[in-house]
Amino acid sequence: MNKKFSLGQIAGLWVYVRINVFLGVLILWGAFSGLVYFALKLTPMASLAMGLGAVFLHYAFEFWHQYSHAAAAHRTGYPMEGVLYTWVLAMSLYPRNEPELPAEVHIRRAIGGPLGSLALGLFGGILTWALHPFGGILYHIAWFIFLENLLVFGLGALLPLGFTDGNTLLKYWKHRKPNP
Repeated sequence: MNKKFSLGQIAGLWVYVRINVFLGVLILWGAFSGLVYFALKLTPMASLAMGLGAVFLHYAFEFWHQYSHAAAAHRTGYPMEGVLYTWVLAMSLYPRNEPELPAEVHIRRAIGGPLGSLALGLFGGILTWALHPFGGILYHIAWFIFLENLLVFGLGALLPLGFTDGNTLLKYWKHRKPNP
């Protein structure tokens, strides 16, 4: 089932979801809730609430990652049209009639997402450091911002796994033109 549903435009990008996102939400909710329950020793209801909040943040961070791709793509003159959420991640949508582009354009567009996510992860790290003396829920949220953006959407996106930005970078890196 490859049908996609439009959620409208957000920040100038068309946002679509596939039906499998709902299963992805349930999987993430269970995983995050279990992690919160065992790591923070919260009650089951509090763990479920925190897990659901983490799911919303995860998909928001994914949008930030995609929006960072869109910003980089806009600067190349070959902008993105939208974002398609599928399972627990999303992909950038470019015009179907886009001409053949130089490797450098693909590289610049691909690196935008991880750089945006690493910047958000840095913000989360600074926030974690600042909130450390106080502890509490905000401290743990800051940790989540830091880890999710650093490990999943920053460094994780750079791994060449066949569906990641790292794969795009690896594919086009060998085709770029050397600087004179």
